[in-house]
Amino acid sequence: MEVTFGVHTGPANTTAGELTGLWRRIEQMPFDWISIWDHFYSADGHSTRCFEGVAAHAALATSTERVRCGSLVYCAAYRHPAVLANAMATIDHFSGGRCEVGIGAGWDQQEFAVHGIEFPSAGRRLDRLDEYAAVLKGLLGGSAFDFSGEYYQIDGAVCDPAPLQSPLPLWIGGGGEKRTLGIVAKHADGWNVPFISPRDYAHKNRVLDEQCTSVDRDPAAVVRSVNVGVAPDDASLRRQFGAISEFVAPGVLMGSPAEMVEGIGRYAEAGAQQINVAMRAPFEIDALEAIAVAIGEFG
Repeated sequence: MEVTFGVHTGPANTTAGELTGLWRRIEQMPFDWISIWDHFYSADGHSTRCFEGVAAHAALATSTERVRCGSLVYCAAYRHPAVLANAMATIDHFSGGRCEVGIGAGWDQQEFAVHGIEFPSAGRRLDRLDEYAAVLKGLLGGSAFDFSGEYYQIDGAVCDPAPLQSPLPLWIGGGGEKRTLGIVAKHADGWNVPFISPRDYAHKNRVLDEQCTSVDRDPAAVVRSVNVGVAPDDASLRRQFGAISEFVAPGVLMGSPAEMVEGIGRYAEAGAQQINVAMRAPFEIDALEAIAVAIGEFG
């Protein structure tokens, strides 16, 4: 199976200059995708310094020339889907048709709480995500769109200008087997999950196949991706991930470039078509260069 590679860059605890420099450096390496996340604070909740997601996505698009520019993932509770649709169509134009949009149900309860955003049960958040995906896809389709649901009511709305791409690829993030993967099967062009082992990834990949079949959709229509860490040694792992090192460890490629090649192969065998290196500040450039070497040796 052919595998493409990307880098997921956390826009927290960094500067605008450092991020744009990193993106340009990544584009010179054998990576075809760069993405950002969508948080008010750092993803581990230990810092309040974090750039806003849509603005960072736009900066990524205008700082690069070749790579696909994605988001993993926008929280469905933070913006109305019409607002996000218009933003993504705009970014698609400014990137020359390289924008991809990822969405998720949201998980950081503390982040919701401090900003006064309702944090309902997982089931209710997933109900919203289901509608959100339908509305976002409909609005990005380029024609007048109607929708009547519990969370969103759309009456002949048009996203103008429409994206350059038709369709603009929609990703859904998450690994929940009872609901999330069913929503992926219904709506998504791509699926992403972070920091799980190849064995767990293979299992969830099979569940997604089953969910696609249950809604009469070809499983091959959904691109499968995984976010992994890269750490040559334990010290690098701790520098990058701190208190969550143990949690993410099952999904971190470690060791020499040869050992990383073996790890990449295990994810490819598990069904991953795209492997993204997940980076956060302080950015481990040596680790990124090590995986670039491994990519050159892979396949």
